[in-house]
Amino acid sequence: MLRQNCGSHPEIRDYGCAPIIFNIDHATNTNENFRTTLWTGRGMQLTLMSIPPDGEIGAEMHSDVEQLISVEKGKAKILMGSSEKELKRIATIGEGYVTVIPRGTWHNIVNDGKRPLKLYSVY
Repeated sequence: MLRQNCGSHPEIRDYGCAPIIFNIDHATNTNENFRTTLWTGRGMQLTLMSIPPDGEIGAEMHSDVEQLISVEKGKAKILMGSSEKELKRIATIGEGYVTVIPRGTWHNIVNDGKRPLKLYSVY
């Protein structure tokens, strides 16, 4: 079964592992929640985020999955490293940029702008 909302704009909720077609730009930019899981399958998850100015996701590490983060609106400071206290690889990215985080890599995303940072993440 293929799920598609009128205008390709899904209700912001977890669709489980059912197929879905939607406009990722619209979904990401209209999401007002800090973290919203939009789709969860057996081997992948899609999460939308809206991080307030000066906000961050907090240092985290996923030992079992890689992660792709795409910035749709705003400016993000990406910090990565081998431990929670050693986030020495730092880059600032903006709209249209992605970062790929290997499994086992500690990372944090900080809103480096004056408006909410809109991004989506695929694990």
